[in-house]
Amino acid sequence: MNWFKKRKDKQPDWITESERLAIIEKSSKQVSRGVFFATVIIITSFLPVFMLTGQEGKLFHPLAYTKTFILIVDALLVITLAPVLISFIMKGKFRPDHANPVNRVLERVYEPVIRGVLKWRKTTLAINIIALLVTIPLLASLGSEFMPPLDEQSILFMPVTLPDISNSEAKRILQVQDKIIKSVPEVDKVLGKAGRASTATDNSPISMIETIIKLKPKSEWRAGITKKDIITELDAKLQIPGVINGWTQPIVNRINMLSTGIRTDVGVKVYGQNLDTIANVSERVKAALEGTAGISDLYVEPVTGGKYLSINPRREDLSRYGLNIDDVNQAVEFALGGAPVGNTIEGRKRFSISVRLAQNYRNSIETIKRLPLMSATMGEVPLSSVADVVFENGPPMIASENAMLRGAVLFNVRGRDLGGTVQEAIEKISKSNGMLPPGYYLEWSGQYENLIRGKQTLLWIAPVVLLIIFFSLYFAFHSLREAFLSLITVPFALIGGAYMIYFWGVNLSVAVAVGFIALFGIAVETGIVMVIYLNDAMQQLVTKKGNSAESITKDDLREYVIHGAVKRLRPKLMTVCVSLFGLVPVLWANGVGTDVMQPIVLPMIGGVLTSSTHILLVTPLIFLMTKEYELRKYGKLQIHDTQH
Repeated sequence: MNWFKKRKDKQPDWITESERLAIIEKSSKQVSRGVFFATVIIITSFLPVFMLTGQEGKLFHPLAYTKTFILIVDALLVITLAPVLISFIMKGKFRPDHANPVNRVLERVYEPVIRGVLKWRKTTLAINIIALLVTIPLLASLGSEFMPPLDEQSILFMPVTLPDISNSEAKRILQVQDKIIKSVPEVDKVLGKAGRASTATDNSPISMIETIIKLKPKSEWRAGITKKDIITELDAKLQIPGVINGWTQPIVNRINMLSTGIRTDVGVKVYGQNLDTIANVSERVKAALEGTAGISDLYVEPVTGGKYLSINPRREDLSRYGLNIDDVNQAVEFALGGAPVGNTIEGRKRFSISVRLAQNYRNSIETIKRLPLMSATMGEVPLSSVADVVFENGPPMIASENAMLRGAVLFNVRGRDLGGTVQEAIEKISKSNGMLPPGYYLEWSGQYENLIRGKQTLLWIAPVVLLIIFFSLYFAFHSLREAFLSLITVPFALIGGAYMIYFWGVNLSVAVAVGFIALFGIAVETGIVMVIYLNDAMQQLVTKKGNSAESITKDDLREYVIHGAVKRLRPKLMTVCVSLFGLVPVLWANGVGTDVMQPIVLPMIGGVLTSSTHILLVTPLIFLMTKEYELRKYGKLQIHDTQH
C-alpha cells in the first residue's frame, strides 16, 4: 500500500472525472453541430436523384434511399450516442497529436506549404481560378449519353428482312444465321426465334428475327479480343442480301421497347395521316442520316410492302349462278381461316376444334381459285368464276400514337457518344429542305428521349438543391460569409471530377451526374470541418489578446489561421481518406455492374482530391482574407460560435 502511494505521488496531477466529462461535452458541441448539418447537407444533395423518373429513377432510387436512411441514423447518432460512447471509451492519459509520428510528418509537410500559400495569395487564387475555368471547355468537349452501356455478357441479334417473307424462308434464314453465329469461338449458346412468341404483348412480325447469343467467360476468349470485336466479326459474317442486321442486348432492348416503343438506341418517329407519305418521309430521313459518324444498323421500319390476299366477289356473276356474298364468305372462312365445329375437353381444359383445308390446297392463288362453291342451279362452281383472287400490297403492321399513324427510322449508336451523334443527325435533317409535308412532324425517341428527360430534371432541381445547402450552412454557422466559405468548395470539387472523367474517357450521363451530386455533399462536409477549426482558432486568439484592431495584428491572424489549419490536420485528412478508401476499389472491380458504378465513382474520387486540396490550402487563405477585412472595416473580428 505504501509503495502504491509513493507511485501515485510521483505521477503528475491529471484532470478529474467532472473535468473530463466537461471537456467531452464541450468538444462534442463544437464538432457535432457541424457534422450534423454536414449530414443534412449530404441528404439534401441527393434530392435530385429522388426526382429522377423512368428508367434512371428505378435504377438510382434504391441507392438514394439506402444512403439517405443511413445518413439520417448517422445524424441522430452523432448528437446522441457518439458523446456517450466517447465518455466510456476515452479515459486515462492520451498522447498529444504531435507525439504521433505520422501526424508530425504531415504537419512538417503541410505547414511550409500553407505558409507559402498565405504569402503568395494572388498566385494561389489565380491557379485555382484558371483550373476552374479550364474545366468549362473540358466538360463541353465531353460526349453525352443517357446511361453507360451495361455489359450483360450476352448479345441480342435482331435482323429485319422483307415484310412479305414466307414462314419457310424465315425459318431457313434463321437456321443459317444460327449456324454462322455458333462458328465464332467466343459464342457459347445461340437461341433464335422468328415472329412473335405465344404472348399478346409480343407484336413482332415474322420478318423480325431475334437471336440471343450467350458468350463464354472472358477467360476463354481469344487474346486481345473484346465484345465490340465479336460484334464486328459477327456482323461481317452475317451479311445476307435482303436482311438488315441490328445488334443490342436482351435486357436493354426490352426496356427500350417497353418505355419508348423503339427497339434500337435511337428512333426518329414520323407522324402523319397517310402511310404511303410516311414511308416516303422515312426514306428521306434515312437518306439524310446515312454517313453520319456513330450511326449503325440504320433502317426504316416498314409501313408498306405487306402482302394481302384479296377476294373481290363479282355480283353479276354471283347472280348468274344463284349465289350471294354470304356463300362466298362462308366458303372462304371454312377453307382458309377455319371454322369451329366443336369442342374437346381434357381434364379442366377446353379447346375448340376448327376445320380448314390442308395446306396443299391453300398454298397458292391457283389452288384457291379452284375452291368449289355449291350452286343450287349450276352445281359445283369454282371461286374464280364469281370472284377475283389477287395479292395486293398493304401495310405489314399499322402503328399509331397520339391518334396519328406512325412510322420510324431506327438506328444504333456505336463508336461515338449518343448525344453528339443525335445532335449531328438533327442538324442534318434541319438543313434538308422539303423533308416534311404539311401536317407531318418528327419526334426523336429511344435513349435520346430518356437523356433529354433526365437532363431537364437535373437542370431545374440542381439550383434548388444548392440554395437548400446554402441555407443549411447558414443555420450551422449563423453567418452568410461562413456559409459561402463552405459552399465555395463545390465548384472546386468540380475540377477534379471533370479531369477524372475526361482522362478516363467517360461520357457525361445520368450516372456521372449522380456521382457529382454525391461529391458535392462530401466536399461541403469537409469544408465545414475546416471552418469549424478555423473559427475555434479565432476564438482562442480573441480569448488571449482581446477582440480589437489595436491588440490583434495581421501576423497574429496569420499564425492562428495556420494553427487552426495545421494542428487539426488529422481529422480533416481522416474525413477525406474515409471517402477515398471506400471509392478507389471500385476502379479495379470487374464483373456485371461495374460499367455503371465506375462513372458514378470517378467524379467522386477526382473531386474529393481537388476539393480536399482546395479546403486545406485555399479555404484558410480566403478565411484569413475575410478576417483581415473584418478587422479593417469593423475594428474587430466577427466570431461565430459553433459550440451550441
